[in-house]
Amino acid sequence: MSRYDNLFESLSGEGAFVPFIMLGDPSPEVALEIVRAAVAGGADALELGVPFSDPVADGPTIQASHIRALENGATVDAAIEQIKTIRAEFPELPIGMLIYGNVPFTLGIENFYQEFHDAGADSILLPDVPVREGAPFIAAAAKANIEPIFIAPAQASEKTLAGVAKNSKGYIYAISRDGVTGTEKASETRGLDEVVANVKRFGGAPILLGFGISTPQHVADAIAAGASGAITGSAITKIIEKHVSRETGTDIDVEALKKEITDFVASMKAATKK
Repeated sequence: MSRYDNLFESLSGEGAFVPFIMLGDPSPEVALEIVRAAVAGGADALELGVPFSDPVADGPTIQASHIRALENGATVDAAIEQIKTIRAEFPELPIGMLIYGNVPFTLGIENFYQEFHDAGADSILLPDVPVREGAPFIAAAAKANIEPIFIAPAQASEKTLAGVAKNSKGYIYAISRDGVTGTEKASETRGLDEVVANVKRFGGAPILLGFGISTPQHVADAIAAGASGAITGSAITKIIEKHVSRETGTDIDVEALKKEITDFVASMKAATKK
């Protein structure tokens, strides 16, 4: 059984809460402290971003996170080293990656999946690679024992949803609304049950809802709609942004940042139990 299988089997009567954290934002060292704070708050799994210069699926908050990390020297190699550290500290925690498609093209698809597997990643989501173009990525992921994740759009065709359900192995990333990531447009609570039910028709892995999930009520609504959990990114990134609003990532009150992250994650996790 995979770490995701073990996680979802263990969550009897509650949902999973998965925070998204950008590796290298605002620095590799502080990003690791943020990860530790999120786990301390009760994160059930992690979704980790690798900074990229053109993050087309992300709204302004996470775009700024990419930029901060890149300006502070983030690289793919540095991200891999951070994953190794996280895996060593949290051997049973599922670690998912969100990485843009240029990275596997640059590294070579098979080499890309193998490197991230060897570092300790469990799954990889390429937000700019739709399932209809996923065949070579799916094959390379299987060879490296990485679970591929695909996005189930809110207004997807039956063919797309069937492909997503068939080929997503750790979980299915269902989006609660159209558009890009961000708290600028909240999760649409009306119709969430229809979104989840529409994806569930095709079977497949557990469903995690994302996009616009920024409050405990959003998490509770996702679980009530039948999702197995929720993913939050921009709300956490806004907390980080508040603490690094100075021009660089230096001179941060790391302890204050960690406490706010831990408290926020704890509140979101608590909402999965209602």
